[in-house]
Amino acid sequence: MPYKLSSLARETMREIEHSYKQHISLPFSLSQPTTVTNAIMPLQPQQENIVSEWERLVAQAQRINQMAAELEATILDLKAIANTLNSQRSRLQENGKAYKSICKYLTVSVPWVRQKPDESFILTTRKVDLFRAEREAALLAQKLRQQTKRKRLASQRHRKNKNTTDADTSRFFQRALINKS
Repeated sequence: MPYKLSSLARETMREIEHSYKQHISLPFSLSQPTTVTNAIMPLQPQQENIVSEWERLVAQAQRINQMAAELEATILDLKAIANTLNSQRSRLQENGKAYKSICKYLTVSVPWVRQKPDESFILTTRKVDLFRAEREAALLAQKLRQQTKRKRLASQRHRKNKNTTDADTSRFFQRALINKS
């Protein structure tokens, strides 16, 4: 078998050598030199081309920012899923020992394109705030507790004022009865 491959290779090489020796025939009109009357125009950017490239640049910047926003949302979804799994694991753990968290969080940023006042672009990064939801939830809980406390105090004051008013009214009528007799 190796003999057949080498003889095939030799035969192919001979055919290639013979093809280099043959001349390529061209039609007579292609082989005649022609004179060029028009000079090549220098390359100058056309206004339409600049506008379309600018629009492409703006669209690309917007696409990057949209993808960054989607990536940020996906990262926050990952964190939410990990938090759910962590809470489920802690409920299922019977021995009461502390468990290791499924996910560790370090500083994360996504690419971001900003446009400066001079309309130039800056490709930079934007930090993803992984704990914003927790801070907002804690702040909302604190506000709700304060509102509940205020309502409770207002209700207590109202009851106290009502009791005081009822007692004053009762004393007034008692005095009126005593004075009449």
